[in-house]
Amino acid sequence: MVRTPARVFVALGLFLFVAKPVLGQGPVLRSAHHDFRVVTVADGLIGPWSIAFLPGGDILITEKSGRLRLVRNGILRMEPIGGVPAVLDQGQGGLMDVVPHPDFESNQFVYLTYSKPIGDGSEATTALGRGRFVNDRLMDFEDIFVSQTRGRAGHFGSRLAFDADGYIFVTVGERQIPSSGDLEAHPAQDITNHHGTVNRLNDDGSVPTDNPFAGQGDARPEIWSYGHRNPQGLAIHPETGDIWITEHGPQGGDELNRILPGLNYGWPVIGYGVNYGSGLAIHEGTRREGIESPTHFWVPSIATAGLMVYTGDLFPAWKGNIFAGGLAGQQMARLTMEGQRVAQEETLLQGLGRVRDIRQSPDGYIYVAIDGRAQPSAVVRLEPAGAR
Repeated sequence: MVRTPARVFVALGLFLFVAKPVLGQGPVLRSAHHDFRVVTVADGLIGPWSIAFLPGGDILITEKSGRLRLVRNGILRMEPIGGVPAVLDQGQGGLMDVVPHPDFESNQFVYLTYSKPIGDGSEATTALGRGRFVNDRLMDFEDIFVSQTRGRAGHFGSRLAFDADGYIFVTVGERQIPSSGDLEAHPAQDITNHHGTVNRLNDDGSVPTDNPFAGQGDARPEIWSYGHRNPQGLAIHPETGDIWITEHGPQGGDELNRILPGLNYGWPVIGYGVNYGSGLAIHEGTRREGIESPTHFWVPSIATAGLMVYTGDLFPAWKGNIFAGGLAGQQMARLTMEGQRVAQEETLLQGLGRVRDIRQSPDGYIYVAIDGRAQPSAVVRLEPAGAR
């Protein structure tokens, strides 16, 4: 789909975190299929970026400044988790995604992405590392992938997801390299670096031999797809195996893309956005043979962030729907899918704050990381309050 369907906007008003609501007693909010409540799980956070669930009920939360936080028995511990690598907390960089290994119960591995200082420490690149979560700290943390990128203090990516075969995918942004002149000479169109890429690795950081560019000259063997701008949403459908990402456009042109190996997704050659402020054209057009067009796009931008495919039982009418966070839009987009096509869009949580991450918990609730800025930051949970 290359046209955005008319969006269904649900006016939910402002819901401020004045106090932590009692479980099950928050105000009821309405949507097309389910009424729900928003319940605070953890407040007092600063720049929450990602949420991860551990066996036994513990919740990990990253904060952009470099702190990894722990929620246990419903309480946010004051002391951050030790053993986290040093990050360059500058611009859009910092501590970003967190995921446990699928076999966490046996190996205790936790994976983090972060902006790793390079050179004299004034610049950074997107890195992926792992450590063992033992006695509430990360032990023996080591980098397993350090991307080959340089640029401004923005557009680092970076999201993580394991597929059913145990491969780990990591997204890397194009680092705000200007797109002017020869568009095909942009680093995001060059597979000898990691600018604007989705990458596929073994769980130890080694490169799978069947990656599309493995063994091809100077190409970076980790690359699974390229031609992306700043992918900050990544979700792998647990039933179909489809890999979905959302990526930021410039002024307009945020995209939802289904990722296939070896393909070029167009930045900056094609797209639906324009230059900031001036509104002047960036791309040569919106479509081109040999380049993948987005499944769905947003004009104006919502500044896409966390991404989730819902498969739980608590919201049955939402099964198979894709949920995308919005930063500038301060909203969550619910996309009704018909196969691999977006059939309808509904806007949820408008005015709550910047929706940085969305995750489904093991018991089927929907958790959302809110980077409040003007409002308090928090991790909240959506709880069903009846079908409609």
